[in-house]
Amino acid sequence: MAKNKVHNPKKQNNKNRLMQIVVLLVIAASLGYLVLSNLLTSKEVSNSEVDKTMNSKITYTFQKEGELVFANSNGGTISKIDIEIADDDTQRQVGLMMRRNMKLDQGMLFLFEEETYQSFWMKNTILPLDIIYVNSQKEIVTIYKNAKPYSEESLPSSKPAQYVVEVNAGYTDQFGINEGDKVVWRRD
Repeated sequence: MAKNKVHNPKKQNNKNRLMQIVVLLVIAASLGYLVLSNLLTSKEVSNSEVDKTMNSKITYTFQKEGELVFANSNGGTISKIDIEIADDDTQRQVGLMMRRNMKLDQGMLFLFEEETYQSFWMKNTILPLDIIYVNSQKEIVTIYKNAKPYSEESLPSSKPAQYVVEVNAGYTDQFGINEGDKVVWRRD
């Protein structure tokens, strides 16, 4: 014996609504995927562009930790700057990266445990700098003038160095600092 099916309009409306919601979710997910994949493939962004964007949101302020004097070979003072001192691996790796500004009479002194060939780069460094390599006798052995911001080019010392001083670009020309001159510093 066959049973008669009774039509229930309320059940049918619930089924229709559920199907509409499922269809809308599928359409929304598909559109989201298309938009996201289009954004990711429409323009490739280099790591340096991402670094520059990130750096624009991070700032550091100068913290005086000592003073450094540039002296000529006769011992006469050429100029003096306030310095931050980078004397551990973390401080040396960060250096002057992400600094938006630095006064003319400020800089950073990097201290290494031993004298060896050193090499710096300007990755994540906003300011153009003069990079000064100094040997264990505190004599300037190499100067890189106006090192280009964000550059990943290696800037190696021409001779072994145990210390490195970074100052604003143009500082060494402005004060006539040359290879063979000396540096003397003290901590605060």
